[in-house]
Amino acid sequence: MKLLKYLLIGVLFGIVMTKSEAISWYRMQEMFRFQSIHMYGIIGSALAIGVLMIQWMKRSQFRNVEGDVVVFNDKKRSIARYLFGGTIFGLGWALSGACPGPMFTLLGNGFSVFIVVIFSAVVGTLVYGMLRNVLPH
Repeated sequence: MKLLKYLLIGVLFGIVMTKSEAISWYRMQEMFRFQSIHMYGIIGSALAIGVLMIQWMKRSQFRNVEGDVVVFNDKKRSIARYLFGGTIFGLGWALSGACPGPMFTLLGNGFSVFIVVIFSAVVGTLVYGMLRNVLPH
């Protein structure tokens, strides 16, 4: 019963992604060809909401589900790590045709080939977890 709220939020997320056409490969192609502002509007809206929510969380002593105060690490990071991580993220996006957000939504919409994409994402996450201690952070 405790996990029901997460399931409902996931279903709502999937509906929003589907109705906004954010799962459409054609919308992604339009974005990368600079033919439409549709996806930039969605990404820009998410970015603006994310910035506002992070600021609100920092100022309100926001607590996680265990009741602990969420702490943000604001120390400076090197640009190389972001370039490397962004390149891997972009390659995955280009190869699969979808960023990680709508992978489950695409599976739920009947694109069963995304089982392979989800499996690959899980394996990549496990490999990162195993190598995390030796990677520069």
